[in-house]
Amino acid sequence: MKLYREPYNLNLNNMTERQESPIKDILSSKQFYIYTDGASRGNPGEAGAGIVIYNEDGKIIKKTTKYLGNTTNNVAEYLALIIALKEAIKLKADIVHLFSDSELVVRQIKGIYKVRDKKMRVLSSEVKKLLSNFIQYNITCIDRRKNKEADKLANLAIDEK
Repeated sequence: MKLYREPYNLNLNNMTERQESPIKDILSSKQFYIYTDGASRGNPGEAGAGIVIYNEDGKIIKKTTKYLGNTTNNVAEYLALIIALKEAIKLKADIVHLFSDSELVVRQIKGIYKVRDKKMRVLSSEVKKLLSNFIQYNITCIDRRKNKEADKLANLAIDEK
């Protein structure tokens, strides 16, 4: 699978000598490319999460499925992201590149959309708290066709509950 990669936004022109160490940390860091998906049959309905974690070479290092019970698709998308971030922390990731086909979740995490729903606000806060564990992260909304493996795992979680 060809991994989607975003370029780093490092501005080297305005750096002081003191700031050089974080760049060295970034260049020698443990990076993962994580694809997440949440699925709900019925919305709300039975739901599952699917996560695929790749290393920098594009090798799958972890696949995760989790049955989520009865919930909405948006909550399932958030829970899949939370599960993925916890897995990345266990794997001692320094940098995570996150990919989801949920435009809502991605834009809420980026601050483009406001999080109005109380339950979603709690989930969004949990994601942001988990993201603070990494030197750097980025989150990208991708087309569903590029997220087939995570989608398959999310549906498998529901099927095998």
